[in-house]
Amino acid sequence: MTIDTSDHPGGSPAALFGLAGKTAVVTGASSGLGLGFAATLAGAGATVYAAARRLDRLQELADKYPSVVPFRCDVTDDADRRALIDTAFDAAGSVDILVNNAGMAGPPHAEQETPEGFARILDLNLLAGFHLSTHLVTRLTENAADDTPVNASIINIASVVGLVSTAPIGGASYAASKAGTLGMTRELAGQWGRRGVRVNAVVPGWFDTEMTDGLFTNEKSAGWVRRNTMLGRGGREGEVDGAVLFLSSDASSYVTGQTLVVDGGWTAR
Repeated sequence: MTIDTSDHPGGSPAALFGLAGKTAVVTGASSGLGLGFAATLAGAGATVYAAARRLDRLQELADKYPSVVPFRCDVTDDADRRALIDTAFDAAGSVDILVNNAGMAGPPHAEQETPEGFARILDLNLLAGFHLSTHLVTRLTENAADDTPVNASIINIASVVGLVSTAPIGGASYAASKAGTLGMTRELAGQWGRRGVRVNAVVPGWFDTEMTDGLFTNEKSAGWVRRNTMLGRGGREGEVDGAVLFLSSDASSYVTGQTLVVDGGWTAR
């Protein structure tokens, strides 16, 4: 039996997930998960402002994807954050997607952390995404009538460390920043939902990236991941990209304030 879907409001899968004509900003895009997010959104048709401190790596990404615009940015710097959003916004007339991905881990043991170091982790992992988001929404709504939705998607990249203890790996400052990211996501979704701004979080599990350097090359820690993950392995390259594409696209137009966990079943045990 053939089902006629021509009148279905969802449309075709290509229309649901396509990002042609959209402008995205991705932070922490020079390596790891962020590089994959930028490449995926560009592959779906978006113009992507790929931001990081390492401009040479961003240029390599732009050489592969013509719709990627490399932008050197230290997201802990207020002026850099504003410049990133303003440059993308002014060039395109708007920014449709913001992926707050930039982040770093801290020491694994609480007694090794200093107040100054703890604050630096929060500054990068939490405050930077908050300010980028608020500055974007200010730009989006500054000329819009109160009852006119602006239709944007903000995606905050958190971590399983923000949901459960992963001791002896993780760290108090990192856990605090990622748990804070989840709380911030819910609150911003509540504040901005009626303006048409969706805010969601993606929670990756264990992936072999610069941030987890050594985790998978050490058999003891790699075995720990395998034993405690329902799928019996760490995440593979590209396995978070679909979640970010979903939340960036019209396929998730009725999804906000949510936490999408991509961890192979780590937190479901």
